[in-house]
Amino acid sequence: MKILNTNNLKEFLDSKVETYNQPSFIKDDPVSIPHLFTKKQDIEIAGFFAAVFAWGNRKTIINKSRELMQLMDMQPHEFCLNEDLNRLKRLLEFKHRTFNSTDLLYFVEFLQFHYLNNDSLETAFAKWGTDVEQMLIGFHHYFFSLEDVPSRTKKHIATPEKKSNCKRLNMFLRWMVRDDDKGVDFGIWKNISPSQLICPVDVHVARVAKRFNLLQRKQTDWKAAIELTEELKKFDADDPVKYDFALFGLGVIDKY
Repeated sequence: MKILNTNNLKEFLDSKVETYNQPSFIKDDPVSIPHLFTKKQDIEIAGFFAAVFAWGNRKTIINKSRELMQLMDMQPHEFCLNEDLNRLKRLLEFKHRTFNSTDLLYFVEFLQFHYLNNDSLETAFAKWGTDVEQMLIGFHHYFFSLEDVPSRTKKHIATPEKKSNCKRLNMFLRWMVRDDDKGVDFGIWKNISPSQLICPVDVHVARVAKRFNLLQRKQTDWKAAIELTEELKKFDADDPVKYDFALFGLGVIDKY
């Protein structure tokens, strides 16, 4: 399909947002994991792990995320706050690709530390600045501020400081922040606006964005995520990241 001008492209992408931003999208996507829960903190923790695990095959991501939630008795918030060593031993055999029990135990330690002092994971991001770049940099430093951080674990939390596009964290923020009536994203965080969000960019999204001349940058890095988001703001400045549904759907589901 040839998109002739900006108006046509907006109309086309809007139609694809409508196609994919629907409850039917949930079951085959990692966002299905936080949808297993109703308690705010459980949604946050389940979403955080599902986002961190979100590289590779989506079915595997969903299965491993669900496996972890089951190890946590389907009560991730209560599990992270509980210091029962026998319960923590359950996690020792967990592995997803390069994420292993060493990483998992540190993640749980951080989540325990944070939730003992905060009601929501939102503050771990929002308190560091007024834009998402500042928030992600601040979160990275905060996440790894505890004693005896395993050096291997640092690769699992991206940061713009290292030029990463931070796809998984941007996706997590989309889930928590975007608030509409479609039922996919949660909109449970109110101190970050949808207009502040940065579009998650992976190779599929980048390929489609380049096809529509929404992205010129060759590297799929932080600058590329910013460039794409700025282009999407021309279509909807208040909610540019809704177009993640369109670009992802076209790239991964439609094989566009």
